[in-house]
Amino acid sequence: MLDIKFIRENPQIVCQALEDRGLDFDLDGFLKLDEKRRSFIKEIDSLRTELNKINDEISSLLKEKKDPKPKIEQTREISKKLDGLEEEFKKVKEQFTQQLLNIPNIPHPSIPKGSPANNKVVRTWGEPKTFSFKPLTHIELAENLGIIDFKRASKITGSNFILFKGQGALLERAL
Repeated sequence: MLDIKFIRENPQIVCQALEDRGLDFDLDGFLKLDEKRRSFIKEIDSLRTELNKINDEISSLLKEKKDPKPKIEQTREISKKLDGLEEEFKKVKEQFTQQLLNIPNIPHPSIPKGSPANNKVVRTWGEPKTFSFKPLTHIELAENLGIIDFKRASKITGSNFILFKGQGALLERAL
């Protein structure tokens, strides 16, 4: 996952990396969402500071045996406003986190641009074995053994993830 500070400071590099990978991602929209998230943080922090200041004033009024009711009412209003802002912030933060997780790392300049189909074999080692039968891939073997579940994993997390189950989960934990 890329650091948000890096994304803010280098949007053209991130945008180029997204294009090179063939991904359609609204980076400008993401940066606007980040700005909105940051403004929520500032506003929430300023309200908390104000609330703390008023609470200190209330305690000093009580020590002086003066009426703190107007200040107490003011804290209720600020608390109500703060609760509403925190609810909105929670939604914005969730959206932000989801989008941030979808931004891939910057590929090395030597990596071919485009999809995985554009990848090149740099080197091989040894001679490929020949079989008298059609060998199963590791994916087919694992599915036949019932130790992984690609379909359920893709429903939960998206593509390129797997769920280990049964003996596969035990094996993964043991490794």
